[in-house]
Amino acid sequence: MNHLLRSLAPITDSAWDLLDEEARERLTGALAARRLVDFSGPHGWQHSAVNLGRVAGVRTAPAKGVSGWQRQVLPLVELRAGFSLAREELRGHDRGAVDVDLAELDDAAQRMAIAENVAVFHGWASAGLSGIAEAAPGKPIALGKSAEAYPRSVAGAVERLLRRGIGGPYGLALGPDEFTRVSETAEHGGYPLLDHLGKILSGPIVWAPGVRGAVVLSMRGGDFLFDSGQDLAIGYEGHDDAVVRLYLEQSFAFVVATPEAAVSLSS
Repeated sequence: MNHLLRSLAPITDSAWDLLDEEARERLTGALAARRLVDFSGPHGWQHSAVNLGRVAGVRTAPAKGVSGWQRQVLPLVELRAGFSLAREELRGHDRGAVDVDLAELDDAAQRMAIAENVAVFHGWASAGLSGIAEAAPGKPIALGKSAEAYPRSVAGAVERLLRRGIGGPYGLALGPDEFTRVSETAEHGGYPLLDHLGKILSGPIVWAPGVRGAVVLSMRGGDFLFDSGQDLAIGYEGHDDAVVRLYLEQSFAFVVATPEAAVSLSS
């Protein structure tokens, strides 16, 4: 038995497979940060900190003539999003129903994806995490009032990175509104704007719920690290005659090693 306590839930193996697959489908497209930064792990629930390779001096030592330093680490944070499922819906699945109501699971997955994206791109100050956009030096580049102006702004961001000596390929995280504008826009002659931006970047363009504006970042590697302890998983909280209380949970830390490897774009 592990900390998720799944074996205690009144849920059949088939229903667990359904829930895991539903969560995977909802999370895969929404976890934008993982598609653009270095991912390490998962290292397990007991993994608690990331080594920063730094030390801080200790004011006193246990003996004269001896100096002391303390290793610096970044603790992992835990995120949890709770939800409930009607037991009758789960029983319906076991009988062969194909229209099981999993709306609460979908909502929890969306909340979890937004939380992760916000932490990675905009930071989580109270947890000690710095985000890519807030750490990026220089004034944000304005995207422009219409999607037709986006190529100039994105090209300007790539040029800024090149002048810093930051190589590509480059990725682009777009907030939901910005992504919709891009995907719905064709330039003069019918050429899709999404393809034009892809040629400028030579890298992926991702839909990033939770991101404000957009971020261009290098994907050469080594600049941004997502360190996963417990990867996203469903755990069991409790149940009564009507519902089963579950949750999505993960633990992670995020390190911005090279702030200069990203440019923020404001909407």
